[in-house]
Amino acid sequence: MSRLLFFAAIIVIVYLWLKSVRKPSAREDDASGPAEDMVRCEHCGVHLPRNESILADGKRYCSEAHRLAHAAGSK
Repeated sequence: MSRLLFFAAIIVIVYLWLKSVRKPSAREDDASGPAEDMVRCEHCGVHLPRNESILADGKRYCSEAHRLAHAAGSK
């Protein structure tokens, strides 16, 4: 019985060592990318990355439909 526990412990140690040594996955690399500035849609208030927003009259929108709806509502 003690031999079985010894070999189980060796297997666990080798597994943990290999896990710590191996290269990080692509998913882990994506999370470490540069952060983007977030902006708020003037119409609905949703937050989205600045590069995905639509800029009109100095205001940011999440879609063309919300830009038009906000323009129609403010008249």
